[in-house]
Amino acid sequence: MLWNQVKQQIAATTLISAALSMAWRSHGRSNSELVAALQRNGVFQGERVHDAMLAVDRADFCPTNPYLDAPQTIGYNATISAPHMHAAALELLLPKLNNGSHVLDIGSGSGYLTTCLAKMVGHDGVVVGIEHIPQLVNLSIANVQKNHSELLDGGQLKIIEGDGRLGYPSEAPYQAIHVGAAAESVPQKLIDQLAIGGRMILPVNANGSRNGQRYVQVDKISDSEVQTKDLMGVIYVPLTSVEHQIGRRN
Repeated sequence: MLWNQVKQQIAATTLISAALSMAWRSHGRSNSELVAALQRNGVFQGERVHDAMLAVDRADFCPTNPYLDAPQTIGYNATISAPHMHAAALELLLPKLNNGSHVLDIGSGSGYLTTCLAKMVGHDGVVVGIEHIPQLVNLSIANVQKNHSELLDGGQLKIIEGDGRLGYPSEAPYQAIHVGAAAESVPQKLIDQLAIGGRMILPVNANGSRNGQRYVQVDKISDSEVQTKDLMGVIYVPLTSVEHQIGRRN
């Protein structure tokens, strides 16, 4: 049974990596067209990801070109990732997104992926979005309140101002952690806050190699053992301090 689960996970990861080679074509004229294109191009397989992305209109969180499959600026040297990367993140974390799961979304930006995650953990789950730019914290809360205020009111979704590199111990351990900016290495503080059996996905700088940033999956087997899998090459903004982020020129 365990080997079958391993084979299924390997197959799913291979499918996602292959699908992302076509994913930049997953545009639409509406949210439903965008989600349909992502599914048609194989970025995700299951109905749970489909239903979450369909329920959360990207236009509520992306001020320009919301249905174009490309990153868009949201100000303060921050971007909202391309839709195919959000879909891939949800698919990769899907086995850990169950009713009652605790989830941490680091670099939650305008709040889009955080809201999708909250849709997938049920009434007993908690998703914490942590963002270090206070203006983006306020923006994301306002975005969520457009059509999903019940998630904030019910405590399923929390948007916190803080340094994502430190995680958010108050709601740990987390069954799933998503990091939306590139770290120099996998942060130990985040591994410590991951539940045994939990999964983290994040972009990591590849130590100056020609491969650039790599998208990495980290599965916590026990308190002393983690398994790390290199998934694909990516391009993300750096996981850094507020001063470094907003001090750079646009």
